[in-house]
Amino acid sequence: MQCPADLDGRSGNKNGCSVRLPDRWSEQRKVQAVRFGDSRNIGAPLRSGYPELKIACCSKKNMGSENFHNSVDAALILKNKSEDVFPYLNGRCIYLVGMMGSGKSTVGKILSEVLCYSFFDSDKLVEQAVGVSSVAQIFKDHSEAFFRDNESKVLKDLSSMHRLVVATGGGAVIRPINWKYMKQGLTVWLDVPLEALARRIAAVGTASRPLLHQESGDPYKKAFAKLTTLSEQRGKAYANADARVCLDDIAAKQGHGDVSVLTPTDIALEALMKLECFLSENSSVTNSQYIQG
Repeated sequence: MQCPADLDGRSGNKNGCSVRLPDRWSEQRKVQAVRFGDSRNIGAPLRSGYPELKIACCSKKNMGSENFHNSVDAALILKNKSEDVFPYLNGRCIYLVGMMGSGKSTVGKILSEVLCYSFFDSDKLVEQAVGVSSVAQIFKDHSEAFFRDNESKVLKDLSSMHRLVVATGGGAVIRPINWKYMKQGLTVWLDVPLEALARRIAAVGTASRPLLHQESGDPYKKAFAKLTTLSEQRGKAYANADARVCLDDIAAKQGHGDVSVLTPTDIALEALMKLECFLSENSSVTNSQYIQG
């Protein structure tokens, strides 16, 4: 399987896939590219020309051999699963939804690499379209409604494209029109326990989280309280996703009691498995309807 061509119809760079952004998404009016790993750097042959999944931690000299082999094994399992799923995607985009801090961008980049898709972060595209450096600054200079309007415009544009993995903003699910755009592809909900989200956000600070940054007090308690409210408001919307990746379930299957031990590769693999189940079920229903008709 060859790497898909650019969205503008021209083939990608021989060292990896690339995608060109529309001019209005680029402050410098220059081509923006998302590149993938060069398979020539891989030690073992790839069965289908997929770009190599980079395992950054494997280069650490102090890593034990067991952890090294576990990481390599996980990457190979992920790559093989992506090969199983890829033919059934038919070029459809994958939209990751979930609360802030759920790891949509991290997991999305991994999925894009193993599927030879291009990766976009919808928040970053809104920032480029508006010409403001951060979502927090857009909220401050304009309003949340202004941001949501531009978010919907970005998702509308992306919905006409193919072979993308898109990490959406945490609140993208609240507008029904956004679901219309995202349902042109496949949607995956990264469901992370609120306690884990609050810990993550408290650890890095709330400056980049406009819905959290206004409140004072203990970072963890503040984050947990706000996340609880947002979860109550958005929970049913997230459940509209085609596939749900529950980190509690992954941890339980691995015999862990804490989702913090899960790696992004673990989560990406579960996402592919859930997509495979969804696509298989839909295919069975479609075939049954065709036979009955």
